[in-house]
Amino acid sequence: MTTFNSLGLSKSVLKSVLQMGFEEATPIQEQTIPLAMDGRDVIGQAQTGTGKTAAFGIPMIEKINQDMKKTQGIVIAPTRELAMQVATELNKLGQYKGVRVLPVYGGTDMGRQIRELKNQPQIVVATPGRLLDHVRRKTINLSNIHTAVLDEADEMLNMGFIDDIKAILNAIPEQRQTLLFSATMPKEIHEIATKMMKKPETVKLKAKQMTVERIDQYFVEVNEAKKFDTLTRLLDIHMPELAIVFGRTKRRVDELTDGLNARGFRAEGIHGDLTQGKRMSVLKKFKRGALEVLVATDVAARGLDISGVTHVYNFDIPQDPESYVHRIGRTGRAGKDGHAVSFITPREVAQLHLIEKTTGTKVKRMSIPSSDEAHKGQQKVAVDKLVQSLESNNLDAYHAQANELIEQYDSVSVVAAALKMLTKERKDVPVKLTSLSPISVKQAVRDKHKKNGKRQYDRRKGNNGNGGKGGYNRNNKSKSYAGKRGQGQSSGRNRGYSQKRNQGNNQ
Repeated sequence: MTTFNSLGLSKSVLKSVLQMGFEEATPIQEQTIPLAMDGRDVIGQAQTGTGKTAAFGIPMIEKINQDMKKTQGIVIAPTRELAMQVATELNKLGQYKGVRVLPVYGGTDMGRQIRELKNQPQIVVATPGRLLDHVRRKTINLSNIHTAVLDEADEMLNMGFIDDIKAILNAIPEQRQTLLFSATMPKEIHEIATKMMKKPETVKLKAKQMTVERIDQYFVEVNEAKKFDTLTRLLDIHMPELAIVFGRTKRRVDELTDGLNARGFRAEGIHGDLTQGKRMSVLKKFKRGALEVLVATDVAARGLDISGVTHVYNFDIPQDPESYVHRIGRTGRAGKDGHAVSFITPREVAQLHLIEKTTGTKVKRMSIPSSDEAHKGQQKVAVDKLVQSLESNNLDAYHAQANELIEQYDSVSVVAAALKMLTKERKDVPVKLTSLSPISVKQAVRDKHKKNGKRQYDRRKGNNGNGGKGGYNRNNKSKSYAGKRGQGQSSGRNRGYSQKRNQGNNQ
């Protein structure tokens, strides 16, 4: 278990990382960050959703001289969607260091991009075609680049960008650090690695199928603001013997714990800020049943040996599939069935699909329960208690008083009153949690239609339509570059592209 606290990050970058909700490094981050911070070239072979952006973003940001208003880092990504997401995350990682990140892609006004590039953002995240356009126009200065990143290199190969990538790398100073990430390693990508990188270290994560047996897996699609009420209702309906609720951050764990106690649940939380003694004290209470709910972060819950956990609730979906498997693996042990419920906001559906693909399991949809269903759940608990007492055959001392009550009131009313007394009425306390950005992975929508074995070009003005190699279209007065374009890089004059930034990416 490697936490970001142990990776030797600067205070400003560590503050950003922890604020984003990351405590424990994913495997690609754990292996890549130390190598990259040591100045080594790195080839990372890993799937989408494993935390690649932070793996290359943190070392790059650590090397940025925030006092130098020059572009010092470049990230090349296959699509505008990924470029926007990477830029969003890098801006978050570099916010306390004062690092400025600019996304550059086709489909937006060239003049505006040129003006923004003149302000010398310290990191540029760009799609290959538009970046090469700026290189040839000499509207971007690459002379101060110390770190170059190729993200999803195999996708850029599939989209026909391999020559553009080589041209861009040749325009960047040789005394640079190069980080290359690719899910697969075809020969063309391997050629770049051998010819344009310096003795790269390879970090390879196998695309393994992680399985989880004897665990019923469900998800509830619910807006952030309604998550807490949904959680308390499910707890009342499911009546777990022992339940663990996972939150993404320490603050989330504290707020969830306070909210659950305010609603009448016996809950305590554990996270990295607690002393070892306090953590052990909480775990002892949980194991002996003195607590109904344990609220925890990933870091605090790793390695816990707790038997008897019947339910796991992912209040916040984890940032990678491996963490998901570790979380729900707290239940379904010792041959017993377990139940796992994940709360998914509408913007996190893609992350859920990634988890399903990685685990090879279909997660079933569960509807949001109503307050009436939750109340009936608590009534069922009361009925079970009453039945247990009836079956104990130890009621002789109460028969006289029972007969008196039956003479004064009808039997149904007496039983109803007993059930009401036994039913735990939840306190209607409003609970408001600090909102967290959703976990998001890039949409895997690609235009991979081929024509004569080559990538189809986007239809746009200025395209010479003959599938030739990149170059200026001299027949077009705007001199728009008619080179190889990726999806979403057609002229903004022809398509009304929205420029909304995709928030909260934690790829």
